[in-house]
Amino acid sequence: MIAWALVVLHGLALAFGLFGLLVAMPHPQLFAGNAAALAFYANATNGTGGTAIFFGAAAMLAFGVQRLGVRRTLFFFIAATVISAAAELTGTKTGWPFGGYEYTSFLGPKLLDRVPAAIPLSWFYMGFAALLLADAIVAGRWRWSVLLGTWLLVTWDLVLDPSMAAPNLQYIHFWIWHETGPYFGMPLRNLAGWFGTGLLFIAIGRATWNEARAPRVPVALPYTVYAINIGWSMILSVAAGMWPTAIAAILVSLLPAALAFRARA
Repeated sequence: MIAWALVVLHGLALAFGLFGLLVAMPHPQLFAGNAAALAFYANATNGTGGTAIFFGAAAMLAFGVQRLGVRRTLFFFIAATVISAAAELTGTKTGWPFGGYEYTSFLGPKLLDRVPAAIPLSWFYMGFAALLLADAIVAGRWRWSVLLGTWLLVTWDLVLDPSMAAPNLQYIHFWIWHETGPYFGMPLRNLAGWFGTGLLFIAIGRATWNEARAPRVPVALPYTVYAINIGWSMILSVAAGMWPTAIAAILVSLLPAALAFRARA
């Protein structure tokens, strides 16, 4: 019950942030001359990204503790946040493994003034959701679930990264690329970096459970969290005119992940 309440808050925060990005920021004149409207505008355009990520991480933590226990959930949380934070801090300093980039101030306070503190939390909750869905699809065979979970995480990036740094949405950049590439202006090594980072923390996090097969868990909540975030990125992609990434997200992310329901039936 607590986990689902947090999912609702996660979804509402994402929706509120989307309103800020696609309505409030492009049309500030809608809020001029009205103090209440200006306050609403400010809240919609500042801080909602970090808040949404916090609720997503809290939802998956609550779900994991309830369904998998404290030990499994905590081990995965530590692996995901520490490894992803290290990769992001290295990436923003050296350009490896994702390519040259830097974060803007959209996602709140930063670790070492380079990586928003919310970013490792987003790696955790989407990686955890992806692993649990993959585990259901492959009937708990952990090596295959690690690989499939990594795939589901990386396919999120196929629609996430292009939209959050889209050249034609200059007012809502979450980060800025310092190099270009063939995938909607994004370097391909970013995808390789995502796969390597995701594979590392998902494999280590799952290995710390020291079990060939994890306990069976309901997949509705992990899928909802996963789908909400894919859907959010799809809407932003469409707003940026990137229809192919939105269509690809359905084919390589949402539909494969939905097989978890069939496996649990």
